[in-house]
Amino acid sequence: MVGEVTPAPSDHTLLTHRADAFLTRWELRAAAPPLSGMCALVLPVTTADGSPAALKVQHLDEECAGEAAALLTWAGDGAVRLLAHDAPTGTLLLERLDEHRPLSTLPDTREAVAVLGGLLARLTAHPAPPGLRRLGDIAHGMTARLPRALAVEPDPATRRLLRDCAAALREVADEPGDRLLHWDLHFGNVLASSRAPWLAIDPKPLAGDPGFELLPALANRYDPADTLARFDALTGALGLDRERARAWTLARVLQNRLWQLEEGAAGRPEDDVRLAVGRALRVP
Repeated sequence: MVGEVTPAPSDHTLLTHRADAFLTRWELRAAAPPLSGMCALVLPVTTADGSPAALKVQHLDEECAGEAAALLTWAGDGAVRLLAHDAPTGTLLLERLDEHRPLSTLPDTREAVAVLGGLLARLTAHPAPPGLRRLGDIAHGMTARLPRALAVEPDPATRRLLRDCAAALREVADEPGDRLLHWDLHFGNVLASSRAPWLAIDPKPLAGDPGFELLPALANRYDPADTLARFDALTGALGLDRERARAWTLARVLQNRLWQLEEGAAGRPEDDVRLAVGRALRVP
């Protein structure tokens, strides 16, 4: 998942050197201090003709490997435009959006969720390009990892929830879908733009069912009383079958808990809003 922390000094130095190299290669000029995330550095720049842009340098991993392919497929339809890219390093030159106006600045959460629903409807309307990770493979991998997770999950109620999530996943795993998924569309990954009111950034592309996209929008600025209303708004905006979307959302809850348990960062289950979403959506 995307994190908003500064990289370790050695990683930051590597990215800084790479950014300097691409400033020269692509004839760019830095326009403001860089913005740092867990695995990337984004530098506001101007191009040789004076146009605003953003240079993104990053550590390549399986999550971001298909970012350029996804952005080229969307071609600006609901997402930031890709202006140039370097495949070996994953370096991207992007249109510049307003980094000071993420969707999280909207005070009305339901309005923000409606924006996410509209963007997801546009993004997932596109078939996934070849070569992306596939949700079917991820789904089968989760099933294989479940026994170990159940063995180390300390909370009996959470173990029951994870079994229910796995059962929901088995209902849909054989039809994983072929749409182009963003996979990490939350309020912080949507920025205002002069070209469109809001545009998505920072995809972690995946080929699969759009129902797998909903959990971040349900968990951001979490409100227990609003979970089902948000779910209905999102499934309505995307035109999804509600039961399939519920199953894929529960699968996403399972995926998140598997990550936490494997990384030793499970924390208190009662404090995890994603588990709370799972409890709200599972069938009694």
